[in-house]
Amino acid sequence: MKRSNFIVNIIKFVFLGVLLVLYVFPFFIVLINSFKDRKEILTNPLALASKLNFSNYTEAFSKMNYIHGFINSLIITVFSVLLITILSSMTAYIFARKKWKFNQFMFFLMVASMIIPFQGIMIPLVKIYGSIGMLNSKWALIYMYVGFGASLAVFMYHGFIKSIPLELEEAAIIDGCNQLQTYFKIVFPLLKPVTMTIAILDILWIWNDFLLPSLVLMVPEQRTLPLSVFYFYGTYTIEYGLATAGLVLAIIPVIIVYIIMQKHIIKGVLQGSIK
Repeated sequence: MKRSNFIVNIIKFVFLGVLLVLYVFPFFIVLINSFKDRKEILTNPLALASKLNFSNYTEAFSKMNYIHGFINSLIITVFSVLLITILSSMTAYIFARKKWKFNQFMFFLMVASMIIPFQGIMIPLVKIYGSIGMLNSKWALIYMYVGFGASLAVFMYHGFIKSIPLELEEAAIIDGCNQLQTYFKIVFPLLKPVTMTIAILDILWIWNDFLLPSLVLMVPEQRTLPLSVFYFYGTYTIEYGLATAGLVLAIIPVIIVYIIMQKHIIKGVLQGSIK
C-alpha cells in the first residue's frame, strides 16, 4: 500500500511539474528576451541574455508613457472596484433581507444578464453613449464597468448574506443602530472574504481589459496601460527587445497584486462554497 501511494505521489508530482513548466515557459521567454537586443534575439531566442541590459526597459518606459497609462488604469480600477463592491453588496443585502416579489424578479434578471456576451452589445453600447457624448472619459468607462461587474458581485454577495444570522442585526437595532449603520457596522465587515474575492477578480479583469477601453477611450491622454502597450507594441513590433520589455512592465503590477492577495481568493472561494 505504501509503495503504491508513493508511486501515485511521484506521478502527481511529475505531472504538476510538467504543467508548471508549460505555464511558466512563455513568461520565461518574454523575460529573457527583454534584456537582449534585436540581433541577439534573432540569433537564439531561447538562450539567456549575455548581459543584463536594462536599456530596453528605460526606453520602453519612456516611449510608451508608462506612468500616464499606469495612473489612468489605477484610477479606473480603484474607483470601479470600490463602486462595484459597495453598491453590489448593498443591493444584495436588500435582495436577501426584503422578500419582495420585485426584488426576486430583479435578482433573477441580474443573474440572467450574466449569460449575455459583451460582444453582442458592444456596438449598440458605443453608438448610444457616443451619441450623448460619453466617450473619451474615464468616468464613463468606470460607469460601464460597474454595470458589467454588478451582476456577478450581487450573485456572490446574495448567497453569503443569506448565511448571516438575523439575530446580529436585530441586536444592533435594539442598541440604537438604524438600517444603514447596521449594514456598515455589522453586516459589511462579515462580508470580508467574499469582498476580497470579488475585489481581486475585478482588479484582474479591469486592469487587463483591452476591448472596452479600446472602444471608449479614443484619445492618447485617456489610454489605460493595456492600450498603451498595444499601441507601443504595434509601433515597435520589429524591435523585439523593446516590445518584450513593454510587455513585462505591463504584467508586473498584476503579478504583484495577485501574489500579495492570492490567499484571500482561495479563502473567499472556500468559505463562500461552504456557506
